[in-house]
Amino acid sequence: MRFDPFQNRLCRKIRNELSESLMGAIHSRDLAPSNAVAQKYAPESAEECINEYISNRIERYSVIINQIQSTNIAADETYIIVLLLWDKELFFEIHEWLEPKWLKAKGTEKSILQAFIQAAGTYILLEYSRDKGARKMAAKAVATMLKYAKLLPDFLDTELLINKLKAVDPVPPKLGAKKMIFNKKETH
Repeated sequence: MRFDPFQNRLCRKIRNELSESLMGAIHSRDLAPSNAVAQKYAPESAEECINEYISNRIERYSVIINQIQSTNIAADETYIIVLLLWDKELFFEIHEWLEPKWLKAKGTEKSILQAFIQAAGTYILLEYSRDKGARKMAAKAVATMLKYAKLLPDFLDTELLINKLKAVDPVPPKLGAKKMIFNKKETH
């Protein structure tokens, strides 16, 4: 069995609950919510692909929470959190992070948030070999990012992201979380 939330209901449930738990962990700066979900779904009898997925996610979540703690990033710094999640290739989690903000946003901000959700969605689809959907999603993200390029956060390497999305490159770009965090430490 392969971990595939598009084809397997249990995989989808695990992905969704882990991702939701990370949102709580970001706000509380504590990985306890994610660890609780991991323990719930990773008994010794679980399929190997499930245990590997959970273990991999918890490892990356731990890095994110440590970065937030060590740099004193506020949980309301939307795009900084996106950058941290992006560089750890937590694309579904980006969707989960941005969706509530997108639902409340209006106008240009809503469009920009949607473009980042679509960019993340492109890499979710590519991860599961859904190339046709990824191409469509990437095109939508690129169109919006180009339209609002001057309004996108300066610390994100959006030119690199746009170029990777245009090419529908299956290797996601690193957008510079380490550089941004280092600069953030210097300014505080």
